[in-house]
Amino acid sequence: MSTLVYDIEVAGTPWEDVDAATREYLLAKARDDAERESLPERMALFAGLGKIVAIGIWSVDAGRGLLLLEGEPAAQEPWPRVPDTEIFRGSEADLLRKFWEITSRQNPRFVTYNGRGYDGPVVMVRSAQLGIACLRDLVGNRFDVGAHCDLMDVLSFFGARREHYSLDYWCRRFGVASPKSGLDGSQVGAAYRAGRIEEIGEYCLRDVEATAKLYQKLAPTVIHLLRGGPRAAPIT
Repeated sequence: MSTLVYDIEVAGTPWEDVDAATREYLLAKARDDAERESLPERMALFAGLGKIVAIGIWSVDAGRGLLLLEGEPAAQEPWPRVPDTEIFRGSEADLLRKFWEITSRQNPRFVTYNGRGYDGPVVMVRSAQLGIACLRDLVGNRFDVGAHCDLMDVLSFFGARREHYSLDYWCRRFGVASPKSGLDGSQVGAAYRAGRIEEIGEYCLRDVEATAKLYQKLAPTVIHLLRGGPRAAPIT
């Protein structure tokens, strides 16, 4: 079974473009004034209120990446901005169709960081909103890492530890180069509005590369013990 890491970047729907009923609903759900004031910059966190502008895919087996990035449609080609990667450009619908084509053909084990809580549901909801059929369940059984290994679940021991730490935190603990340089997920909306799409794409690809390297540290040491985990190498 091949192993693919994926991650998405989402630009939230501008607050002024959200219908009045939905704005009222979100404002009523907010816990305090500070949360209400921050709503316009948090649209990407709400299901169905953002568009996917980048999908990063990294093959753990081949050590190579593919970036699906919003832009004028273009054939897949090498992307010199990040070594050992290629880029495919198109509309959001084009990116999602390409994602489903790749993942249904390879039928991989997915690896993510919080993909069960965010990336998977968002990809499936946005596909449905655009009338695109989902070809894999991106959420799956939380306690079986055979089809989807969410490293946030692994490192919280499936909720046994209540604290959840960031990918950046765990990369630093395991000696993996952190992808958090110059941009982070909370800044994607502003970067997108400023036209910094290439920067968003680079951030997305470096995120999946770091996640792949963290997975490689954990697969033979912790993940092999879990249901569906990769077979551990024999002790010599």
